[in-house]
Amino acid sequence: MNREFINAIDDLVKEKGISKDVLIEAIESALVSAYKKNYGTSQNVRVDIDRETGDVDVLMRRDVVEEVEDEFTEISLQEALEIDPRYQVGDVVEYQVTPKDFGRIAAQTAKQVVVQRIREAERGMIFDNYINRQGDLVTGVVQRISNETIFVNMGNTEGILVAGERAAGERYRVNDRIRAYIMDVRKSTKGPQVFLSRTHPGFVEKLFELEVPEIEDGTVVIKSIAREAGSRTKIAVYTEDENVDPVGACVGTGGSRVKNIVDELFGEKIDITTWDDDPKVLIKNVLSPAKVEEVITDEEEKTATVVVPDYQLSLAIGKEGQNVRLAARICGWKIDIKSHSQYFGDGEAEYTEDAEYREYQEPEEDSRGYEAEEEEIIIFDDEEDEIPEEEAAEEGEESAESEETDEDGGDTLEE
Repeated sequence: MNREFINAIDDLVKEKGISKDVLIEAIESALVSAYKKNYGTSQNVRVDIDRETGDVDVLMRRDVVEEVEDEFTEISLQEALEIDPRYQVGDVVEYQVTPKDFGRIAAQTAKQVVVQRIREAERGMIFDNYINRQGDLVTGVVQRISNETIFVNMGNTEGILVAGERAAGERYRVNDRIRAYIMDVRKSTKGPQVFLSRTHPGFVEKLFELEVPEIEDGTVVIKSIAREAGSRTKIAVYTEDENVDPVGACVGTGGSRVKNIVDELFGEKIDITTWDDDPKVLIKNVLSPAKVEEVITDEEEKTATVVVPDYQLSLAIGKEGQNVRLAARICGWKIDIKSHSQYFGDGEAEYTEDAEYREYQEPEEDSRGYEAEEEEIIIFDDEEDEIPEEEAAEEGEESAESEETDEDGGDTLEE
C-alpha cells in the first residue's frame, strides 16, 4: 500500500462518515490474521500502517524473560540485551519481520476489510437514522409481496409490513405507493429491519398532524386515541385557546381535513370529541353520538355508571359494543351502560365495556364526526335540541286538525 491508498481512505471518510482511525485499526487487525494464515505461524505479531505514507510493517512481539518456555512469544534477557542494553525482564521486544511479498496480501486484505467496513457503516447510519424516526410516518413503494408480507422500498432501506399491521380489506400491488407508521427498528445480520404499521393508533395521530396545522404547532393537542383499525377511531382533542374550536379545527371547512384522513384509511369512521379533565364530562363526550342523562363515577375503582334514555341504549353501546368499548379506552374508565328504565325501574340488564354484546343492533348512525359514506360532517352538541315555540305551535295545530278528522270519520262510520 502507498500514499494513494491513504488518499482513498480519506475520501471514504469524508463521503461515508467513517472514522479514519477505526477503519485503519480494522485493516491492521485483518492483516495480522492474514499474516498468520499465509505464513503458518503462531508468533505474537502486530501490523502497523503509517497514517501518512501508507507503509505497512509487520512487527514481532516477544516478552523478555529469564528462561524461555515459548520461543514464539518469549525472548531471553541475554538475547534482548544484545539488541538493546536497556532491556529488562518484563519488557517487550519488537522487531520487523515483514515478508517481501506481503504487499500483495496486504492490498487484497485491505480491500476486503474496507468494503466490509463501508457496508457496516452504511447499515449503522441507516439504523441510527430510522431509530430516531421511530413513531414517524414514512412513504415508500411496494417492492414485493411474500406470504401476505409487504416489503416497502423506502430509498436506502426496506420496510416490512406484515398482514397483522394492515386493516382488514387493505390490498396493495407491486409499485403501489404506501404510507405507514414506523413501529419498530431492529438490527440484524442483513442490516436494519424497519417494521411498519397501518393499524397503530399513532398512525392516525400522525395523519392529523400532517393535515391540521393547529395540531402541528401545538395549539390543539390530541389527548387520547382509541382505534379499531378498519372500522372506527375515536379521538379526543383539547386546546387552551378560547378562540379555537378543537373539533372544528380537526374537521376542517366542509370536512376537508378529516376527509383526507378517512380516504387514507380506506373509509374508516372517525369520531372527534372534546377532551375534558372532569371525568363525568369526558365520559359524556366520548360516548357520543349517544345522549347521556347522568354519569355516576367511582373515583377509587375508576368505574362509571352511565344512564341513557331507553331509545339511546343501543346507540350508546354500539354494534357489538364498539362505541362503549372505544369510549372506555379513550378515557381510561370502566363504563357500565344502563337505560333509564333499567336504572330507575325494575330492569336488571346492563352492559359493561368488557362484555360481549350482540343483542342490540346499531341503528343508522348520527355520529359525531365524519361518515365516509355520506361525506358529511355532523357535530353534536351536549344539550338536547330544542324545538322553537312557533314550530311547536304549528305542530300542535296540525295535531288538533288530525284529531277532528278522525272524530268525523268515526261518526260517519256509526251512521
